[in-house]
Amino acid sequence: MPASYRYLIIGGGMTAAAAAAALRSTDPAGTIGLICAEEHPPYARPPLSKALWKGEPESSIWRGTDKLGVDLRLGRRATALDARAKTVTDDRGQVVSYDRLLLATGGTPRRLPIETDEIIYFRTYDDYRKLRGLANDKRRFAVLGGGFIGSEIAAALKLVGRDVVMIIPEDGIGARVFPADLSQFLVKYYREQGVEVRTGEAVAGVARTGDALVLTTRGSQEIVVDAVVGGIGIQPNVDLAVQAGARVDNGIVVDELLRTSAPDIYAAGDVANFFNPALDTRLRVEHEDNANTMGAAAGRAMAGRGTPYTHIPFFYSDLFSLGYEAVGELDSRLEMVSDWKDPYREGVIYYQRGGLVRGVLLWSTWGQVDAARALIAEKGTATLGIAR
Repeated sequence: MPASYRYLIIGGGMTAAAAAAALRSTDPAGTIGLICAEEHPPYARPPLSKALWKGEPESSIWRGTDKLGVDLRLGRRATALDARAKTVTDDRGQVVSYDRLLLATGGTPRRLPIETDEIIYFRTYDDYRKLRGLANDKRRFAVLGGGFIGSEIAAALKLVGRDVVMIIPEDGIGARVFPADLSQFLVKYYREQGVEVRTGEAVAGVARTGDALVLTTRGSQEIVVDAVVGGIGIQPNVDLAVQAGARVDNGIVVDELLRTSAPDIYAAGDVANFFNPALDTRLRVEHEDNANTMGAAAGRAMAGRGTPYTHIPFFYSDLFSLGYEAVGELDSRLEMVSDWKDPYREGVIYYQRGGLVRGVLLWSTWGQVDAARALIAEKGTATLGIAR
C-alpha cells in the first residue's frame, strides 16, 4: 500500500515550511508528507546571499520542519501527478496519495544559452556551500547579472575579500527595478567598493584553461576568473500543475484561497500567480515575505480555515552599507517620484500608474513598511513624505 497523507506538500523551501507549520497548528492530528528534491530539510534562503557571509552561523537557517511530525521525503523529485487518483510518483518510482495537495515547487534558475557546467546558478544551500568553499581559496569571481541575487552575491564576495567583476546586460545595477539615476549611482557605488562593473555586456562563452576560466563577451572581450556565479532569475516550476490540468499563466494560477483550478490542489510561493486587490492585478512574487505569508495562508486554507489572501508582499536587500525595503509593484517602466532626504543615501521612491501609487521603495529608510502598504491599499494618489 502506498503511503497516504491528509496533506501532501511538494517542495522544500520557505513556502513549504510555513505551510507545514500552519497545517500542524491548525490540524494537530493531520498527517503531513513533504517531498523535497534537496537532501536538506526546509531552510531560510535569504541568508545564503546575506547574513551567512557576514558571520551568522549556518545553523541559523533551519526552519524546524523536522520537529513538526512531518514525514520528510528528502532527496526525491516528484515526477508525476495524477489529480484524479490523487497520487504523486517520485523519481524512485514510489507512489503516495493525498487528500489535499500543495504545490510549493518554486522555480529553477534561468540558465544562459551556453553549454557549460562551470557556472554556479546560485539558489540553494548546496550552491552556497560550493561558492563559500571556492571563496576560501580562489581569488577572482565573475558575477553574471545585476538584479537582486547578482548584486547581493557581488557584495558578499567582496565583503570576504575576493576580487569581483560584475557582467550586466543592462545599463546599470537593478536597472529593471530602480530609476535610471539610482541604477547609475549603484554602478559608481559598487566601483567605489572595489567591484569591477561592466554594464551593457553579456557572456557569449565560457572555457576552462588550466585552473582559470576565460569568459568571452558578446563584445569580444575576454575576462579571466577563477569561478563564475549566475544570478539571472528563475523559471517557475509548473510541470506538475500542467499534468494535473491546472491553469498556468506566468506560474500556477490560484484563487483568493490559493486553490488551483484542479480539485484539492493548492499552490503558493514563487510559483503561484495570485490576484492582489490593492494593486488590482495578478502577481507572482519571488521573495521571502510572500513565501512565508502565502505558505501559512495555504496551510490554513488546506485545513479548512482559509481566508482571502490579500497581503501586499515586501522584500529587502543589503548592498554593502546601503539597504532597502520595498513594497508592492516595483518596475522601472512605471512613473517614479523620488523624495530624497540625502540623495541616493536615504529617501523614498514612489512607483505610480495612472496617478495611483503601486509600489514604494524605502531606501535606507526603516520602519515604514506598514505605512507604505497603507498608501498602496488606500489607492493613494500622492506621496506620504516618508523620507522627511
